[in-house]
Amino acid sequence: VQLQASGGGLVQPGGSLNLSCTASGNIWTFNGVAWYRQGSGRQRELVAELTARGSSNYAFGAKGRYAVSKDDTKHTIYLRMNNLKPADTAVYYCWAETIAFDGTQGRSWGQGTLVTVSS
Repeated sequence: VQLQASGGGLVQPGGSLNLSCTASGNIWTFNGVAWYRQGSGRQRELVAELTARGSSNYAFGAKGRYAVSKDDTKHTIYLRMNNLKPADTAVYYCWAETIAFDGTQGRSWGQGTLVTVSS
């Protein structure tokens, strides 16, 4: 399964962005999904996750500003980001645990999309 992330770009502080991540290949549906980010010189860190049971978890105060969701029919994961701050500048990566039609499970990373928050 391949994941293609998109939606990154340059936004002013206080602005919003919508990231998308579409899966292709041998996929029937998602299990758990997540978004991570990696700032310059920093380790990759969890931003938000949506578990297979439908519960969402957010890291570092992202709750209230970020919202993770998915559309299993479109094989797409979303991250809505509001009130962005310069500290949110990073490459954002999607991750998904997928289930194929034959029941095979797999895990994949997207290629990353750059979000720059600057005036």
